[in-house]
Parts: sequence; C-alpha cells; structure tokens
Amino acid sequence: MKLKFFVLTLFIFTSSLAYSKEYLIGFGSCIDQDFPQPIWNSIKDKNIDSFMFLGDNVYGDEPSGNLVKLKKSYETQSNLFPEWLEQKKIISIWDDHDYGINDGGGDFVNKYESQKLFLDFWDIPNSDIRHTRDGLYFNEVIDIEGFKINLIVLDTRFFRSKLNSSKAPYIPTKDENKTILGDDQWTWFEKVLQQESDLILVLSSIQVIPKEHIFEKWELFPHERLRIIELLDSQKTKSLILSGDRHKGGLYKKGPLTELTSSSLNKPTSSARLMNKLRFVPKFFIPNTLKKELIETDEYLETAVYNYENFGLIKINTKTNNIEISLNDINGNEIFSDEV
Repeated sequence: MKLKFFVLTLFIFTSSLAYSKEYLIGFGSCIDQDFPQPIWNSIKDKNIDSFMFLGDNVYGDEPSGNLVKLKKSYETQSNLFPEWLEQKKIISIWDDHDYGINDGGGDFVNKYESQKLFLDFWDIPNSDIRHTRDGLYFNEVIDIEGFKINLIVLDTRFFRSKLNSSKAPYIPTKDENKTILGDDQWTWFEKVLQQESDLILVLSSIQVIPKEHIFEKWELFPHERLRIIELLDSQKTKSLILSGDRHKGGLYKKGPLTELTSSSLNKPTSSARLMNKLRFVPKFFIPNTLKKELIETDEYLETAVYNYENFGLIKINTKTNNIEISLNDINGNEIFSDEV
C-alpha cells in the first residue's frame, strides 16, 4: 500500500472542516519496518486530521551507503501503513536512517538517488518543487477555518557539513563555515518565515533546543543553532518546533520558543526495551546502570524524557485559536501536555 501525499486546495481543505471545532495533527518519528507497529491503533482512536512523519520513517541505512536495503525497507513499509492513514493529509521529512547512511550529511554520495526514492515512496506530485531542486525542504501555509499555520519543513541532511567524529560522543564544531541547512536553504527559510500566519510550525528531524546530550543535534553547529533560534524569536508570530530522532520524547523551552520531540513510534532504545521486560521485577534487582541510561537532563528540558513508544498531538481549537500539544504513549494515554 502506498501512501498518497494529498495536495489540498483551500476550498477542499476548509469546506471539509466547516463544522469542526478542533483540528488534530499527529506526529512522530523512528518507525522500523521490521518491528511490530501496534501504535497505529491508538493514533487512529484520536481521529486525527493529519500526520507528520519527522524522519527515520524506515530503517534502510547501510555503512557502505548502498541503497539496496533502503529500497527493500520502503517496499516492506508500504504494506504496513494502515488503510485509514491513506485518507489523511501526510507530511514527511527524512532523517539519517531513511537518508541512507547513519548520521549522514551532505557528503553522502547517493543522496540524489535517495531523494528520488523518498519522493517516489511518498508519492510526491511531479509538480512539487522537491523534484527539481536539491534537498527535501518545503513550505506550505495551511488554512484551517481562517487559522493559518506556516508549515516549514527543514532538510537537516542534504547540505549538512561533516561532524567532528565518525560516531558519538560528538563535539560541537568551532568552524562557523560549517552548516546544517546550507546557503540556499537558509535564504529560503528566512523568506518563508515572513508569511502571514497564526502559528509558525517548524519540522526538524534533529533537535534544535537541547544542548547537553552527546548525539546529533543543532548544538553540534552552535552558530547555526543560535541563528535559527534568533530568527524564530524575532518573529511576532508564535513558533513551535517538532523534532524526532532520539528514541525518546520530551518537551523543551528556551524563552518563548517551544520544542516537542516525539520518538520512537515503534523502536525504543535497547535499554528501554530491556527495562520494559523487567517491569514486573522488583526495582532493587534492576542494575543502576540500566536505570541511569534512561535518565537524561538538559537545562531546557521541561519534563522527564519518555523512553518508550510514543506519538505527539497538536490540537487546534478553530473557534478559540487555542493550541495544545501533548505526548502520548503506545496506548494513547497522555504523558504530558502544554498550551502554546
């Protein structure tokens, strides 16, 4: 089954919501085609209107960069998405595991072929600009009964400079010539930010606000992180960042800026999977090292990180313009929520 990327006209989009008071956007990241995917049942129960895939939508990366596994991963996953999801508006961006190489960046030799595989899998219309330019970044203003979302989807892979080492722990660079977005994408980003809207919604496959963990994040390029935060803070319109990648969820705030990380839809870390197996074992039998692996701190972290399967929700009340965000567990139970 192949998901359709629906390009909706304003008329169709608004008329279908004519009597709606609430618009729901689901989102998440990190879904492995070789793992069970029971979380879709809970997402279905939320009766979402749209779903946003934040990257690692399949696991097809190879150390060699060969794309054979990626092609097979897409073939497998195409038959695993539930039928009801076909009727929803789908937004998607890649991360390293559906880019083709772990923690890969702009030097990936097969990135053009990988981009084509992505566009074909998500059935992106040939008229879409992503077929004719480098990278998968794009913008769309979504009008929901007069409430406008300036959706800005970033590509943190295609143009990204090399990291300082081949594996974690990664160290932030001091070279301000290095980049995450590249010159063209930065110019585009600054332009689309200016569009009139009630909410700026930024999708970044890797985390923007957090600074303290040792894995991929915007802080590995501190000048780039500062630039995007200052740009978003300078806008009169409220901004919300959605991110994935980490195999754990959390809520982060820096000044007026909020980021919700949702990960993973079906692939928690090995430590979390082991802890889940030991959930009926008395706590004093569980090694402290295992417990510590599930704890993460950051000066901008508003909640404890959640290490198990999860998905995010954005609820927009189209009558009051109130916005609520939440992280939900595999059974659809709310882990935490916040108002934007």
